[in-house]
Amino acid sequence: MPLPETPRLFLREFTPEDSSFLLELLNSPGWLQYIGDRNVHTTEEASKYLTGRLIPSYSQYGFGFYLVTRKEDEAKIGMCGLVKRASLEDVDIGYAFLPDYTGKGYALEATKAILNYGQRDLKMERIVAITNIDNERSIRLLEKIGMKCEKKMILPGETVELFLYAV
Repeated sequence: MPLPETPRLFLREFTPEDSSFLLELLNSPGWLQYIGDRNVHTTEEASKYLTGRLIPSYSQYGFGFYLVTRKEDEAKIGMCGLVKRASLEDVDIGYAFLPDYTGKGYALEATKAILNYGQRDLKMERIVAITNIDNERSIRLLEKIGMKCEKKMILPGETVELFLYAV
């Protein structure tokens, strides 16, 4: 089943060769502030993160986080996709973009495409999203794609309060 694309973006599975990009993304200010430090500080650690956490999801679940590239210049700009977390009952949509590519509608474009892909192609009846309660940009984006806030929650083993959105 082909991955979605949008007028401006391609989405594809991550490969180990994307470790330099992932290193930059995981250490970007927005990631650190709203998602959290993953203690990935070298390209070798980023490669292990890809091969140990992101890439196995494709064969295990049939979906995962995808690399988002811009069609006009093939720039690697972010990630967006679906993830099955042990701590959530439903599949979760997630996304993150490098600072130079925020505020340009790319995240909205990618999440709409992934949400549609999950519902139409993967036949998911319910998709959720979690976001830090003070991440106003993420909250606005989730509402723009039709998600509704259901509750506040804290994931097991964590201390940060999150909103759970669903569609």
